[in-house]
Amino acid sequence: MTILVQKFGGTSLGGVDEVSRAARTVEAAYRRGDRVAVVVSARGAATDELLRLAAQMSAERPAREIDQLLATGEVASAALMAMALAALGVPAVSLTGAQAGISAAGPHGAGVIAEVDPQPVTSLLDRGVVAVVAGFQGVDGLGNVLTLGRGGSDTTAVALAAALHARCEIYTDVDGIYTGDPRLVPEARLLPVITAPVMAEMAFAGARVMHSRAVELAALTNVELHVRNSGTGGPGTTVTSGPPELMEIRGAVVAITHDAKVARVLVRADHDLAAEVFDVLAAAGVPADLVARSGSGEAEFRMGFTVPADRVELVHAGLAAAASRHGGQVDVNADVGKVSLVGTGLLNRPELAARMLGALTGADIPTSWVSATQLRTSVTVPRQRLTEAVILLHQEFALDRDDYSLELLP
Repeated sequence: MTILVQKFGGTSLGGVDEVSRAARTVEAAYRRGDRVAVVVSARGAATDELLRLAAQMSAERPAREIDQLLATGEVASAALMAMALAALGVPAVSLTGAQAGISAAGPHGAGVIAEVDPQPVTSLLDRGVVAVVAGFQGVDGLGNVLTLGRGGSDTTAVALAAALHARCEIYTDVDGIYTGDPRLVPEARLLPVITAPVMAEMAFAGARVMHSRAVELAALTNVELHVRNSGTGGPGTTVTSGPPELMEIRGAVVAITHDAKVARVLVRADHDLAAEVFDVLAAAGVPADLVARSGSGEAEFRMGFTVPADRVELVHAGLAAAASRHGGQVDVNADVGKVSLVGTGLLNRPELAARMLGALTGADIPTSWVSATQLRTSVTVPRQRLTEAVILLHQEFALDRDDYSLELLP
């Protein structure tokens, strides 16, 4: 019998009916002979509600206690899933991250999985019991709960699958990975297969189906992912760590992604603060994108980048303190969005960036802060024009067509 890890997101567990439907998906795998471990997120808006309660309780919110609080959302989901499975005649036991053998390290709210001891889960699977694991959490060397940040349950599922040498299915509220957000672009096309590097770039650039850290971990550990709709059970999208199937005569652009939850940060000073800026970001576990800085010969140091909008407050004070020591300041603009081309070999085809910027300029959509890699070209635009930009670029690169590739050749 093979081992299967199935992960269910919060929208797949929003109420009793949704939990029961997810449990039937687990039951089907169990009945056909798979040994099943399940990873669950907090139900629906449970995490937001817990954060609201914390804000009402006190203006002082120690990071350790926030982690203790937020971890209960996933623990509750795990217990409810185990109950739902038991009602179907499937033996199941719920586990916290610590009980499942998940060790974590790093700061509260942005922990990383350091190690997974598979024994607690395999001991249940060997007895024919489904292990239901609370995602998004682990335990550090002192026994403190550490949460893993946004999308942490995806990372839990992949790490557990790697430790168990298992297949991994990610169940969500969409049919799989699309060439654009189908809520904005009705013509967006479902991608049956995508490579892990491209998927990781899509996730980091705003695609919400999976978290980039989870995809990167899957590629590193050779775990093949299957992203499926928890409601329809369709074939979905396979995320593979194997070589890309695209040939040079095929299109380089795979998808258009966007992120409305970013903020643009500009640090200015009369001294080179690049190292201090990254020290502040690293201490808070906040990733930066679209990074650019002035040259050493210029009179004023300027360094700009984007960060997740909901994490600006974690770094603003540290950045402002560093800048003020050298006669500088920090400017934050949260009224922007990021739109990206994601694909392969983009640096080898500068005409694609030219088409992207030309299309946006032609539609009178202001652009700034361009960044390009082999897998992604991103630009910031005014947030109120972001949806328009996504639709426009999806049309520009004909991503609704299966044979879109020939239009991309120079």
